[in-house]
Amino acid sequence: MTEPSKVIHVRNVGHEISENDLLQLFQPFGVITKLVMLRAKNQALLQMQDVPSAINALQYYTDVQPTIRGRNVYVQFSSHQELTTMDQNTQGRGEEPNRILLITIHHMQYPITVDVLHQVFSPHGFVEKMVTFQKSAGFQALIQYQSRQSAVQARTSLQGRNIYDGCCQLDIQFSNLDELQVNYNNDSSRDFTNPNLPSEQKARSSQPSYGDVVGYPQMPNAAAIAAAFGGGLPPGISGTNDRCTILVSNLNPDRIDEDKLFNLFSLYGNIVRIKLLRNKPDHALVQMGDGFQAELAVHFLKGAMLFGKRMEVNFSKHPNITQGADTHEYMHSNLNRFNRNAAKNYRYCCSPTKMIHLSTLPQVITEDEIVSLVEEHGTVVNTKLFEMNGKKQALVLFETEEEATEALVCKHATSLAGSIVRISFSQLQSIRENQ
Repeated sequence: MTEPSKVIHVRNVGHEISENDLLQLFQPFGVITKLVMLRAKNQALLQMQDVPSAINALQYYTDVQPTIRGRNVYVQFSSHQELTTMDQNTQGRGEEPNRILLITIHHMQYPITVDVLHQVFSPHGFVEKMVTFQKSAGFQALIQYQSRQSAVQARTSLQGRNIYDGCCQLDIQFSNLDELQVNYNNDSSRDFTNPNLPSEQKARSSQPSYGDVVGYPQMPNAAAIAAAFGGGLPPGISGTNDRCTILVSNLNPDRIDEDKLFNLFSLYGNIVRIKLLRNKPDHALVQMGDGFQAELAVHFLKGAMLFGKRMEVNFSKHPNITQGADTHEYMHSNLNRFNRNAAKNYRYCCSPTKMIHLSTLPQVITEDEIVSLVEEHGTVVNTKLFEMNGKKQALVLFETEEEATEALVCKHATSLAGSIVRISFSQLQSIRENQ
C-alpha cells in the first residue's frame, strides 16, 4: 500500500459523477482543500486538510465499498504528498478567487437562461455580465460580479445546489478571465450595466474561448421537459421558444393589477417582473423565468376570459422588462411556484377550468368558510374539503371558467386564519364523494 498522504486518488469516476458528488463522499472525514477531476482518465485527486483525515476516510472505505450514483469507485493514497498549483490547473483555472465564476450545470432537465441564472446568482451581489454556452462538458455560463467578495459568497452558498428540485445541479469554479465581453442582450448573454445593447444573436461569441454561444440547448431539453409531461409535450408546445416576455392585452383596466396578473401567470412559471402600460391601460408586459415557461403561459392563457374581457396573450418584441419605478419585481418572491417541485408543477399546467384546487389551508377549516372565501366571484356548484398527507385541501367547482379564474387571481396568496392559501386550476371534471 502507498505511504499515507493527505491526497486521495479516486478511480472509476464516470462522466455522470460531479465534483460535488466526490465532496459529499469525503466531507464527513474533514476539510477538503483541493479537488482535481482527471476526466480523460475517469479519475480524480482530492486533498484533505491533513493526513489523519485522509487515513480515516480510507480506513472507513476499506470496510464499506464507496458508490456514487450506483457506480463503485475505488480509493487509495496518492503518490503525491501535496497537490501543486500545476495539478490544480489541469483544467485551465485555479482556486484563486476571482469576480468571474465558471458555472457548469449537471443533470439539466429544464431550459436554463440568463434570467434563470440571474434569479439564482443576483441575491449574492450585483451581477454585471453573463454569457451562456454549450461545450463538451455540458451547459456552461460565465458570470461576472461587481466584486470578488460577491463571487466568493455565491460560490460558497451555491456550490453543489440544484436550481430545480432534483436536477440542474450547479458546479461552480473561479474563472481565470479578467473581463467578460458581451455584445448582445438576449437569452444567452446579458450586460446588466448596458441595457442598450442589441438583441441580435450571432452563432459565435467574439471570444472563441467561450465556445459556441446558443440560446439554450434546445432539443435535449425539449425531451427532458417532455419527461415531466409523461413522455410528450402538450400539443402545440414546442419547448424551443427563447422569448421570455409576454404582452397581455384586452385587460379590464378597472379590475386588474400586477399582483392579480402574477397570481394567474405564475401557474406556468416563475415571474421576474410585471409592468402595466400607463399609456395603454388595458395592456401589460409579463416577464417569465425562461422561454419555455413563457410558451406555456401564451399557449394556455390565450383567449382566456377575465373580468368580462377575453385576454390576448402573445410574445412581446422586448427581450425583457427594464427595471423602473412602474415595474413590479417578483424575481425573489417566495410566492413563485417553480422554485421547488418544478417537474410536478409543469405537469399541472392547463388552461383555466371551472374547478380550482386550494392548498396550504388552516388545519381547522369548514366547507362553509371555503365557500365564503370565494363565493363573491361566481356561482359555487360544489365543494369538497379533504386531507392529503395530513394537510387540508379543497376543491371548488364554479359554473364557468371565468368565475374560477377570477376567484384564483383575487384569492390566491390571501391569508385565511393565518395561512397563506395557494390556488391552482384542477383538471378534474367533477367532484366525486370518494375523491
